[in-house]
Amino acid sequence: MTNDPFARLPEVPSFTVTSTDIEDGQRFAPAQHSGAFGVPGGEDVSPQLSWSGAPEGTKSYAITVYDPDAPTQSGFWHWAVADIPADVTSVPSGAGDDTGSGLPKGAIQLPNDARAARFIGAAPPAGHGEHRYFITVHALDVPKIEVPADAAAAFLGFTMFSHTLARATIVATAEIPAS
Repeated sequence: MTNDPFARLPEVPSFTVTSTDIEDGQRFAPAQHSGAFGVPGGEDVSPQLSWSGAPEGTKSYAITVYDPDAPTQSGFWHWAVADIPADVTSVPSGAGDDTGSGLPKGAIQLPNDARAARFIGAAPPAGHGEHRYFITVHALDVPKIEVPADAAAAFLGFTMFSHTLARATIVATAEIPAS
């Protein structure tokens, strides 16, 4: 698929992001599928992430999980976290629960496209084909991105436009066969 969510954004350097829950280009485990959306075995558990090599001048991070293949005109935002302090370089599995219990102090979870301020797992429509989930850590040049806690993830992306120093991405996939 050619729908690249970063194609219309300025090119920025990359750094490294890894996960104990997912490898780049691999399928999400059942834990990262959505039980809330009725996927059998889905648990809506956000993946563990670790990152390194962000550029000098990084003052905070944001994390987004986005499905550009959702059958909408705007894709589907699964998770958005802002204001992660620059000295934090990982989040554990499940950090994106209802309370953000695994997130560092000061970080905020914004509502996803299901309007819940938490991680919502993969739930592509049955028979719609393989979907890609861009799990991205954004290195920012400001300590706080200054978006309201109830802002849409797309608004976070718009606000980060001129503050992104670098980004690191893992692309996970998910597919639910037609019944």
